[in-house]
Amino acid sequence: MKKLLFMLLSITLAITSVSCKSEKKDEKTDTQIEKHYSAEEKTTTLNWIAYKTTAKVPVKGQFTKVQFENAKKASTPKEALNGLQFKVPVESIFTKDSLRDGKLKKFLFGAMKNTEFVLGKIHMNNENSGTVDITMNGFTQVLPITYVISGQMITLEAVMDLDNWKAQLALATLNEACKELHTGEDGVTKTWSEVKIEVATYLKYE
Repeated sequence: MKKLLFMLLSITLAITSVSCKSEKKDEKTDTQIEKHYSAEEKTTTLNWIAYKTTAKVPVKGQFTKVQFENAKKASTPKEALNGLQFKVPVESIFTKDSLRDGKLKKFLFGAMKNTEFVLGKIHMNNENSGTVDITMNGFTQVLPITYVISGQMITLEAVMDLDNWKAQLALATLNEACKELHTGEDGVTKTWSEVKIEVATYLKYE
């Protein structure tokens, strides 16, 4: 009888032990499933390439600050950016040339309406393309984008035509202010309305 009771007690303890281990394993799995992606300002860079002269000489720069309005946690990198609203302080423009930075602020953005920020909202429509609603110079226009996701890193590219934001006067003002530097070997002064945008953001995953 004692042997039988001992055997039953041993079986009960074994079952309890297995059950506890199973519960702990499930708890760990649940914790892993609950991890989410989210965008962070500090791990986001916004670079741009503008062009001057008829030879289309590139002028590279960036905005050193990007502010997110409604960053959220999402189960996928794509959803972490979908619907994200942001604003870019114009004062953060940086080209490694303080004189050029001053001219861009004064003659380009200074000739536009509501020049403190460039506003945007991202729409990740397909697996590698989407759009951004860009508000600048008092106008909101849709900018097509392409993007690539590699783990926690997302890179986005777009080509803006500033004419779509009615920036012709601002471009003409900048062109005149930079006449000497924007004149090519053919003697023609030109500032292109085309600007290439390159964004890279490393998402938080926790």
